[in-house]
Amino acid sequence: MRIHILGICGTFMGGLAQILKESGHVISGSDIQFYPPMSVHLDDIGIEMIKGYSEETLPKADLYVIGNALSRGNECVEYILNNNLPFKSGPEMLGNILKDRKVIAISGTHGKTTTSYMLVHIFANYGRDIGFLVGGVSSNFKTSASLGTDEVFVIEADEYDSAFFDKRSKFIHYSPHTVVINNIEFDHADIFNDISDIKRQFHHLLKIIPSNGNVIYFKNDRNTQDVIEMGSWSHLIKIDDETDINYELKEFSDSSKKYCLKDMPLIGDHNLKNYVSAILAAKTESINVQESLTLLKSFDGVKRRLEFKGIYSNIKLYDDFAHHPTAISFASESIKDQYKSEKVLGLVELGSNTMSDGYHGAKLLDSVKPLDDVIWLDHKEVLNESSKIQVEKNVNDLIDAVKKIIFDYDIILLMTNKDSHKIIQPLINYLEKK
Repeated sequence: MRIHILGICGTFMGGLAQILKESGHVISGSDIQFYPPMSVHLDDIGIEMIKGYSEETLPKADLYVIGNALSRGNECVEYILNNNLPFKSGPEMLGNILKDRKVIAISGTHGKTTTSYMLVHIFANYGRDIGFLVGGVSSNFKTSASLGTDEVFVIEADEYDSAFFDKRSKFIHYSPHTVVINNIEFDHADIFNDISDIKRQFHHLLKIIPSNGNVIYFKNDRNTQDVIEMGSWSHLIKIDDETDINYELKEFSDSSKKYCLKDMPLIGDHNLKNYVSAILAAKTESINVQESLTLLKSFDGVKRRLEFKGIYSNIKLYDDFAHHPTAISFASESIKDQYKSEKVLGLVELGSNTMSDGYHGAKLLDSVKPLDDVIWLDHKEVLNESSKIQVEKNVNDLIDAVKKIIFDYDIILLMTNKDSHKIIQPLINYLEKK
């Protein structure tokens, strides 16, 4: 079958393209822009890519998969509807593929990508050819998705809606056997009115977990606990932050036995939680805790999740996909905890709809408190309350501002869920000439 994907350069759709190609379909895709790492990945696997959504460039196909970034008024969407052509959402398409698989879904506002790759790394190095689709890129894997031959399939399960014609959260389509809920916070203000809307979607997910399935969650996360109290019918695996994890000693307690995570490669308390989630998910498939810990020591992390880009002119550069004040806090605290005596400049782009619309307000100021100084790209007036804050209106102005002061710092931490390449590469080029 020839399948054309509209919005193919999104992390989910790019992974879906990989799985559909492995399933024997002929795949092509359209998007308005192509940038690394997904554009490189799609090119590497031989996907035909078409720039833009002009009706004239839309190829003939047996099925069109429409991404959730597209809506009515899009020229290709209108053509498909006017000509009664077959179409589906990406999550529905993937759900059809997964109907005979044992799905482990990794959900939550933060940590989905890293936890998913941790779990995939455990299975892969344990010798199991599982299927997976993760919304990101890891240097430990050649692709962000694979069909696999094992019964198990690991999916990064997003609560965002499926398409303009299907407002259910993506994860509803996957019918998982085990779900990990790392945390629940308000996000996606463009589709959810408040936190209760998000809790409702997570509870819909719990309603379809079988009674012999599992829900792995953090007991101390109030919003997650609220969802559990709305009703659950599956095996509950609770992680208690206060008794199961010792953040100071970096220890994890399970079944009265303590395990040391001090030598694990990824930094930050948030990654300590991610490790624990992945380990307990692997345990549901009979991989013991110590085996998982040993395997995870060779896990290098995920690109753009506190990714170390290198040292240039004695300045360390980090790139992080910070999409929420909590995620910004995770990155800021982790860097300062790791480099206590070094001076850090944060560069923050308010990329998500929720942040750029000003929903989080003063919480954004709190999220960067660990850093020495901050330059923001795109902002709301509340950010002007802090003397630590410098604001630039566009990328070029941001880069120029950084160049003037860059040698006053030991570390540059870039945080954006948009295209980080347009900011970090010019800085690398500048430093390499010095």
